[in-house]
Amino acid sequence: MASIKVIGTDGAEQRTVEVSDAVFAAAVNEGLVQEAVVALQASRHQGTHKAKVRHEVRGGGVKPFRQKGTGRARQGSSREPQMRGGGAVFGPRPRSYRQKVPTRVRRHALCCALSERLRQDRLGVLAGLACDAPKTKAFATMLDKVSPEGRKTLFIIVDKNDNVMLSSRNIQRVCLSTASDVNVLDVLAARRVLIQEEALAKLEERLS
Repeated sequence: MASIKVIGTDGAEQRTVEVSDAVFAAAVNEGLVQEAVVALQASRHQGTHKAKVRHEVRGGGVKPFRQKGTGRARQGSSREPQMRGGGAVFGPRPRSYRQKVPTRVRRHALCCALSERLRQDRLGVLAGLACDAPKTKAFATMLDKVSPEGRKTLFIIVDKNDNVMLSSRNIQRVCLSTASDVNVLDVLAARRVLIQEEALAKLEERLS
């Protein structure tokens, strides 16, 4: 079975813990990972863009100039697409960008990303992660010890914790997610992934 290093909040390695090969030793499938990532990025598009077409533009009920004698091409309305201030032709309309991806594909893509981070020695289990009060300074001090690279770090916690969330939200290089909500895009965007010890079993249960 695959094993992950368990570190304390002081950054010292305490022991190793055995984990499921299906979750943390999966073979990388780049095409499947790309499909899941593209679907997640597409779902973030609001799709509220809209341009007015000819019948939606205000005005234009009277001919802009007489039919003959001006030397210009005849125009029936100032709101035609070729006129300044007119309606758009094939302009953007409100739509949904969501793509349907099977649940098993999303789960396997997350397993691939976690397995790759483990092979690169950029994934660990964090023991003793707790905040009695929202203290950004204390969290930042702990972050420097457990992730000395100074790059973006993803913390996977067992459940939503207000103290942890408030302590970390002002630190730019920290991303926080729960074991039930983390996705492949979160893992790929982080340089280092740290899983709360209590969240490990829940994450394995979700992905197994």
